[in-house]
Amino acid sequence: MALRIIIGLVLTVIAAVIAGRRLWWLVRLGRTGQPAPERVASLREHPGQGAETQVTQVIGQRKLLQWSVPGIAHALTFWGFIVLILTIIEAYGDLFSRHFAIPLIGTWAWVGFLEDLFAVAVLVGIITFAIIRLRNNPRREGRSSRFAGSHTGAAWIVLLGIFLVIATLLIYRGAQINTGDFPYPKGAFASQIVGHWLHPLGAANMGIETTFVLLQLAVILAFGIFVTYSKHLHIAIAPLNVLFARRPNGLGPLEPMRSGGKVLDFEEADPDEDVFGIGKIEDLSWKGMLDLATCTECGRCQSQCPAYYTGKPLSPKMIILELRDHAFAKAPYLLADSDDARAALPDAVKAEAERPIVGDEEAHGVIHPDELWSCTNCGACVEECPVDIEHIDHITGMRRHQVLVESAFPAEAATMLKNLENKGNPWGMGENKRLEWIAELDFEVPVVDGPIGDEVEYLFWVGCAGALEDRAKKTTKAIAQLLHTAGVSFAVLGPAEACTGDPARRMGNEFVYSMLAQQNIETLNEAGVKKIVASCPHCFNTIAREYPQLGGNYEVMHHTQLLARLVADGRLTPVSPIEEKITYHDPCFLGRHNRVFTAPREIMEQVPGVRAQEMHRCKERGFCCGAGGARMWMEERIGKRINTERIDEALGTDPDTISTGCPFCLVMLGDAVAAKKGSGEAKESLEVVDVAQLLVRSVQVPATVGAAAPVPDTAPEEPAAGTAEADGPAPE
Repeated sequence: MALRIIIGLVLTVIAAVIAGRRLWWLVRLGRTGQPAPERVASLREHPGQGAETQVTQVIGQRKLLQWSVPGIAHALTFWGFIVLILTIIEAYGDLFSRHFAIPLIGTWAWVGFLEDLFAVAVLVGIITFAIIRLRNNPRREGRSSRFAGSHTGAAWIVLLGIFLVIATLLIYRGAQINTGDFPYPKGAFASQIVGHWLHPLGAANMGIETTFVLLQLAVILAFGIFVTYSKHLHIAIAPLNVLFARRPNGLGPLEPMRSGGKVLDFEEADPDEDVFGIGKIEDLSWKGMLDLATCTECGRCQSQCPAYYTGKPLSPKMIILELRDHAFAKAPYLLADSDDARAALPDAVKAEAERPIVGDEEAHGVIHPDELWSCTNCGACVEECPVDIEHIDHITGMRRHQVLVESAFPAEAATMLKNLENKGNPWGMGENKRLEWIAELDFEVPVVDGPIGDEVEYLFWVGCAGALEDRAKKTTKAIAQLLHTAGVSFAVLGPAEACTGDPARRMGNEFVYSMLAQQNIETLNEAGVKKIVASCPHCFNTIAREYPQLGGNYEVMHHTQLLARLVADGRLTPVSPIEEKITYHDPCFLGRHNRVFTAPREIMEQVPGVRAQEMHRCKERGFCCGAGGARMWMEERIGKRINTERIDEALGTDPDTISTGCPFCLVMLGDAVAAKKGSGEAKESLEVVDVAQLLVRSVQVPATVGAAAPVPDTAPEEPAAGTAEADGPAPE
């Protein structure tokens, strides 16, 4: 007995020292990152959200269970190990007493049953994982495997380790049954089966029990050490990463540029002293460092990324892994406590420390520029990540440094940025052009000139595309007609409206964004604007979720939300049938970023004759059109065009019309459809329209110009699912 105690405790101390040193090293490395005070403040302000997320996402495995078979396998393994903590307690107790039982619960039959049930469940889980990894072997599947680029060897070691944990557990418990030392008289069915197999060995069961108790502890301790040195560290730190992630799904407004934890003031900033984006690994925040260490290499982000799917070099997973590998390789330099200590480091470490974060093959950069500029900011990677890694933050941070410090970005985007600075819109058109669409209406649209009176309920934020791009102007006129028909009082800013700054910010030019945003906020505040309806999801997202960072707080709705409410209230009544099969494309910044999925679909459902047909990738898993992340103004030279891929999927539904709720999507999908028509792959009658255009075709327009549509005597008692009330405003 004394020998087994000594062996067990010695193994524990050795494992604790090895794992503890590694964990302390990781903590020190994480602390080299920049402060992230907003993450701590958010958690303090909304502790209930953090607790809810831990329950639903960590314990409930919400995101993983969306992947059915692998999700169930992971859940079984995760829940199994939580329950099997009891068996670890029993194994340590057995070192000191062969008759050990956990106080109070140690002899309850249902406890023994649960332990064995989840032991078997874990075995089922790891067998499933093995089959999945064999079927998705990157050596055979290449880029199409979501494990392409992952460290698959470590995964097999972990699967073997888990198997050994369960095997040694059941063998020593089976031997205990035969020696009469097992605490559970019944219930532990798997242990009883193994005990039956071992029963013919007679007295040898005593030695088997001792040997396998020690092996059980040795395997668990070795597994614990291996976890701290591998991607499976996420077992311990994923709950932390989820806790400090944005709510509700890791997506949210881009954070302002910070240096030393404080928001950067461009008028006083010093590029030699302050942090401008991510130019070196230590420019990441500690939350960014936590992201790197948390990655499970599962490849779910990669499999859903539109850039990766269409043959671009970008893989969200590999961005994280490349940064993580660089951070680990540079760690001795970062953790050295003096210049002399750095000078004594190996040449390989010094070379790693000098590598630029972004650079081509000649510069030996950690991230290739083609990776960085392929991102559309669609958010699919963040949506899918089971541990809430925020890939967009890292990509945007690197873009900021490239644009503001290195002046290195795609040449064609320079024109867009110059136009934003000089003309207030990406196309460089005069501000007087913003009102031309109004002349094509047969009713007046008030233009704000001074404070808005109480008679104006909404400011209609038209947006640059909605005012200046010919196809998007059709949507703008349709929205205006519908609001007029419903008797909604609204006004526009006209020449006083400037770009929200979204293209500049997503490009990485925080300076131009800040200039445009502050200009717009000043205009809106001077006009006394409280409620805004926006036709562009990018404008909607920026004003609703990013302007509050600069003091601009407004009630913002997307036009589909407002139109859905008007239809539900009976103020707009679709009457003319549209006998067409229509498939709806979810704009990323309306759907995934702001969770507005049902409002546009509810509108279509109310139009007589419409036969809606969903594409395979829709709603949370919708596929990008390729325009986000300022990609609208950059050439797509690598791989298949993203908009072409999306239209190929849409054509699979054999639609008469493709609808959407975003002017960027309207342009990108429209261009792809035109190309398909030219090659004979799409019927000539196929068109891409906004949901508002569909609705205006079906709604009875008043015969008298300027007359508001009568409000019916009876309105629905409750708003239908998918109306603005159901979707709600953009989450904070």
